[in-house]
Amino acid sequence: MYLSKRKLAILAIIVNTLIWSAAAPIFKWSLDATPPFTLAFLRFAIATLIMLPFVIHKLKIRPADFYKLFILASIGITIHISFYYLGLTLAPSINVPIITSMTPLFLIIAGVLFLHEKPKRKVLIGTFVSLIGVLIIVVRPNESTTAGSILGNLYFVLATLVFVWYTILLKQYKLQYSYSTIIFWIFFIGTIAMLPMFLLEAHTTNSLATLNLKGSIGIMYGALFSSTFGYILYNYAAKYISANEIGIFSYLEPIATALVAIPLLHEEITFTYLLGGVVVFLGIFIAEAKLHYHPFHHLKRLNDPPLDSGP
Repeated sequence: MYLSKRKLAILAIIVNTLIWSAAAPIFKWSLDATPPFTLAFLRFAIATLIMLPFVIHKLKIRPADFYKLFILASIGITIHISFYYLGLTLAPSINVPIITSMTPLFLIIAGVLFLHEKPKRKVLIGTFVSLIGVLIIVVRPNESTTAGSILGNLYFVLATLVFVWYTILLKQYKLQYSYSTIIFWIFFIGTIAMLPMFLLEAHTTNSLATLNLKGSIGIMYGALFSSTFGYILYNYAAKYISANEIGIFSYLEPIATALVAIPLLHEEITFTYLLGGVVVFLGIFIAEAKLHYHPFHHLKRLNDPPLDSGP
């Protein structure tokens, strides 16, 4: 069966969502044994080496585009991942999809302001209904919130805002290179930018000498799935579907994260969390208008009009 670029982009963002949803509890599990900047640096250093054989003959970029790649790497890798891992050291991993569920609203606002996108009314209504579900879930952890988890949640919010910024810039720059070339340079530059923090952490905590199996699993999951596969899938999807449509798929994250966090970290899922999840999916239903317009069903729709969201 032939799938258009738009339908492949929808499939890419679904798989990307599942990969990144499982990442938070896996990384938090690994961070119990490995400091954040050691985990981040080794993750992207290995991912960069994995990418190298596939791009060795197409690394050339125009000097005028280097600053764009530098900005994307600094924002999308160095700053975003730093906030994300610092948050995981302080707050429960299950809070990640709750807080990042704000991404659709941020993307819609940013898409309208900077990309001149025109979101459909049903997308706006569905987004705000889903945000009600997010608020229901957010109320639950507040009963036992500590100062550390508040700071951790703040880091998650900052990471979300930074990643929205990365997404908007990625669409605005419209870099004329293969996905693998763009990803390689973003990984490489982002890794180099994290080197000073990694060296300082390794010196003060002796993190390399104490690296164990838990830390290694987190590093390899991050390098292979969250980094290599995840960013390639995300960048591909961002090229062929609009920013606010990408945001809709983030509503799948709370459920997927919970399925990993419960057995791995024994994090608690309460009735309010489940209730919020139902409201979140109600928002998806509204945004998609009909039941057979569920995100997975998009793969069967052969006459979807293409979107002018990239070259």
